[in-house]
Amino acid sequence: MIQIETIFDIVLKGILIGVIVSAPLGPVGVLCIQRTLNKGRWYGFATGVGACVSDIAYALITGYGMSFIFEYINKNIFYLQLFGSIMLFIFGIYTFRSNPVSSIRPPSAKKGSYLHNFFTAFLVTLSNPLIIFLFIALFARFAFMQPGVLLIETVTGYLSIALGALLWWFLLSFGISMLKKKFNVRGIWIMNRIIGGIVMLVSLIGLIYTFIGESLY
Repeated sequence: MIQIETIFDIVLKGILIGVIVSAPLGPVGVLCIQRTLNKGRWYGFATGVGACVSDIAYALITGYGMSFIFEYINKNIFYLQLFGSIMLFIFGIYTFRSNPVSSIRPPSAKKGSYLHNFFTAFLVTLSNPLIIFLFIALFARFAFMQPGVLLIETVTGYLSIALGALLWWFLLSFGISMLKKKFNVRGIWIMNRIIGGIVMLVSLIGLIYTFIGESLY
């Protein structure tokens, strides 16, 4: 019998992982903002969906790879969560200090189809396999996809990651669309700093919970 608490726990962790992976404004994030400003909110969202599909592919690769070392993970969960928190903190610092404005491209004269916007974002995200290391850190930090979970729980976990990512891209594209007249290059820089700060805060909270012997969520 499936425990509601377990499913709820997996959904919360999955959504949080999906948001954390998607939120930093790298090339695809800036591309989403650009397309939203130049083409419209749905073109920006289509860009985000492309990034989301690529991220899920990398999440599946990460989860599948980690499934072979579940026994090792169980025996060293403290150190893995410590490692995950530290890596997440470093990623937050990198995000905070990076300048996404450098990724801005000249606007295209053609809108292209939604499918074209989807595939270009998918390929840009897929070209960065280093995202696997972020997934490893997040899976370790949140003790995500533990041994013995049922198939429905596994499917729910990955769908939750997709939901978190899609939620972020939806809010970003529609939020930027609403603030179109007020949004500028400095706004991108400030937003990225806020995101980096939040990621660092989440990692510090995770670090504290690791040392007091509790699990986040």
